[in-house]
Amino acid sequence: MSLILALDQGTTSSRAILFDHERQPIATAQKEFAQSYPRAGWVEHDPEEIWSTTLETARKAVGTRAAEIAAIGITNQRETVVVWERATGRAIHPAIVWQDRRTSDICAALKAAGHEPMISARTGLLLDPYFSATKIAWILDTVPDARARAERGELAAGTIDSWLLWKLTSGKVHATDASNASRTMLYDIGMGRWSDNLCTLLRVPKNMLPEVRDSAGDFGATHSDIFGRAIAIRGVAGDQQAATIGQACTEPGMMKSTYGTGCFALLVTGQTPTPSTNRLLTTVAWQINGQRTYALEGAIFIAGAAVQWLRDGLGIVKSAAETGALAAAADPTQDVMLVPAFVGLGAPWWDAEARGALYGLTRGTGAKELARAALESVAFQTADLLDAMRRDWQAAGEATTVLRVDGGMANSDWTMQRLADILDAPVDRPTVTETTALGAANLAALGAGLIPDLAALSKGWKRERRFTPDMPAPERARKRALWHDAIQRTLTKRA
Repeated sequence: MSLILALDQGTTSSRAILFDHERQPIATAQKEFAQSYPRAGWVEHDPEEIWSTTLETARKAVGTRAAEIAAIGITNQRETVVVWERATGRAIHPAIVWQDRRTSDICAALKAAGHEPMISARTGLLLDPYFSATKIAWILDTVPDARARAERGELAAGTIDSWLLWKLTSGKVHATDASNASRTMLYDIGMGRWSDNLCTLLRVPKNMLPEVRDSAGDFGATHSDIFGRAIAIRGVAGDQQAATIGQACTEPGMMKSTYGTGCFALLVTGQTPTPSTNRLLTTVAWQINGQRTYALEGAIFIAGAAVQWLRDGLGIVKSAAETGALAAAADPTQDVMLVPAFVGLGAPWWDAEARGALYGLTRGTGAKELARAALESVAFQTADLLDAMRRDWQAAGEATTVLRVDGGMANSDWTMQRLADILDAPVDRPTVTETTALGAANLAALGAGLIPDLAALSKGWKRERRFTPDMPAPERARKRALWHDAIQRTLTKRA
């Protein structure tokens, strides 16, 4: 048995990829699922549809080769939460998605009461509805009798990895890994355990929460009915941490940025957490043999979603692939800026109430200029993140390295070249850009004893292309100044 099955449960689709012994994909299946927006700023998923699409794609990818699979790795959309009945495995409410902003008022009240410094010190996070804790509390307060049932131990709560583990093992395993736990706002990242104080403050009964385990280790086995035989589950990580492993960014100072629905940049900092003074997040990158490795993270809520807006909202493109050519043909004399704050602004601004805006429109503005503005907004936001990371990391006496990129938008040559231009730094694109599933497969391989350690992954990473800066410094400075002016005009509280 040498094959690895990676289950990649994302924000808009569930995917399964079967990897061979060299971690090369040999079979894949993917299926989108419904997005629900019951109110402005609210985003929900059907937990049963998440499970059914995961099961369907897994079975398709496996085919008749279940007997050859050594282990399964799981990676998942982070912060999204499900609350379910332990007795039946039935979710009591739709999953509340990481993008959801319904708990903004709760977070604002906690911040006004002065709790953010303590929360940040213990969790590495900022008080924001992005994270899981206030979502869980909201479900318990909203669903009749839920809070009382939770206190009696009848309900379980977890991020999507925990939900899938429960389903895959028929309720035998209620667990998560340290990387996912670190995104809940309930986990003390220094002590490596759920915080009693945070559970009390944020009103989440601790008995609901999963056991926190290593990212590579024993997560039980699938029920034999699923694949015809029990298969060991040996790796779990949140999607961005998995992508960091998939990019072989295993040493301090290495950086990756993933461009999917949102954009997430991680800088590995080592075995001691580095607090941010620039409104970034300190997070657990992974935990192996009980030892946690940390990272600084910047989260951009809207990246590829801005292109989806051009396609589905405005109808100016039929496919995302068209945007690069449109952007290349845009009028260079127009300076159209899109601030894609459709669900607020993430790092380093963290303005939950900000909303999207376009600046610099003229009568000559058309599809080409809007396409360029959407793609450039990703580069500008990434540059803001990397500036903040450099300040935090250099304050710790270190320097940053080249940026490794992955995700759907990384396939656009125009976007990656503009990213290098705006960053004034090299951008490396690997031969395999679907690094999230690859990271889950690598963790499962490690957990199954097929590789000795994460350092061994560097030998397998291959660069497909390096994009080097080609924009004159004055033009870069001018564009970034226009962007920062647009940001200041968009923030609900001017910086």
